[in-house]
Amino acid sequence: MNMNGKGDYDMSFPTKGQIEKIRKDYPVGTKVRLLEMSDDQAPPAGTIGEIYGVDDIGSLLVHWSNGSDLNVLYGIDRVERVQFSSSSRL
Repeated sequence: MNMNGKGDYDMSFPTKGQIEKIRKDYPVGTKVRLLEMSDDQAPPAGTIGEIYGVDDIGSLLVHWSNGSDLNVLYGIDRVERVQFSSSSRL
């Protein structure tokens, strides 16, 4: 998912309603796979992480499996939700 859903880089801030939707779509504990992150210190694409919150500008707060805690920025970075079976682990 591209955070702005448009496939391009929208640097505008999300509305209050959009932030509420992001929080609903990515509740604490949601697992995500990194598709693209615009940061030199980014985890590699494919890295799995767990959401621990959404900030007031719509960024996903993520604990990545490689130990990184870089946020997924609204309108810039891309992740997808992943489902694990009950026997799977990060």
